[in-house]
Amino acid sequence: MARLERTTEVLGPWSLATSKRFWEGFAPTALAGTGTADLHTVFCAEGDWRRVEVTVRQEGTTAQLHLVGPGELDAAAAQVERFLSLDVDGRGWPDVGDRDPVIAAAQEQLPGLRPCGFHSPYEAAAWSVLSQRIRIVQAARLRTDLIERYGDAGAFPAPAVLLGLDLDLPGRKAEYLRAVAEAALEGRLAGASLRAMTPEDAVTAVQTVKGLGPFAAELVVVRGANAPDLLPRQERRLEAEVSEQYGASASLEDLAEAWRPYRSWAAVHLRTLRERRTHEISGTAALSRAGRAGSGRSGER
Repeated sequence: MARLERTTEVLGPWSLATSKRFWEGFAPTALAGTGTADLHTVFCAEGDWRRVEVTVRQEGTTAQLHLVGPGELDAAAAQVERFLSLDVDGRGWPDVGDRDPVIAAAQEQLPGLRPCGFHSPYEAAAWSVLSQRIRIVQAARLRTDLIERYGDAGAFPAPAVLLGLDLDLPGRKAEYLRAVAEAALEGRLAGASLRAMTPEDAVTAVQTVKGLGPFAAELVVVRGANAPDLLPRQERRLEAEVSEQYGASASLEDLAEAWRPYRSWAAVHLRTLRERRTHEISGTAALSRAGRAGSGRSGER
């Protein structure tokens, strides 16, 4: 078993503690609390899809990564930096708060938050399929069952494993999951490739995968590839928060011009504070209402 220690200089504001609390409350992929300041998670590394275990510690402005696994750990370390947004130059992020007092207040309440969530676009795409037309809590159970039955010691099942399963799932979920697995094996959901495109081109590319529409494609790019500057245009809860914070006549498109080049970050901050206040995702009553509404969209960005 190989080991790798890497020190990453993080440019701009960053708090591992804030990011860790965010991820521990992120419904689809919530981390279990470790009781320590470190962040610990397991995932399948893109490319060889072998299980990797990583522990992340913050020391000043640097992230100390400790990885263990049998595969190519340098590439896995780059993946960790991507899914924790450590590879983004955030030195201009405070300027967004200077231009927008609502974002400034969000930055103050979530000091040093860098969006993190899915380990890869592949996992985000699988979640998008699982959560279509059912309640978030049901989708989370399906995901947990897949990991427990077919995953690798806590890691989500690799694409080749998922492709070979005969799953009994609602609707066309099994068919769409196979399409996601095929796309991952072909490299069409690779995080580095999606990040190399413009965010809009990445969203278009993801929609070539069967079962992934505009809403799902945005989720894959924003929360899977962790693109920092994509404005979600399919997120109703973001629109509702903008109306509440800026007024009913506010235009998301116009407001977001002040958020560049961190439009995704601003959107995630607004959505996070909305969830803290409303518990729309985690609250039982809210989940029940969402399930009855049957919108067909994934409920968690």
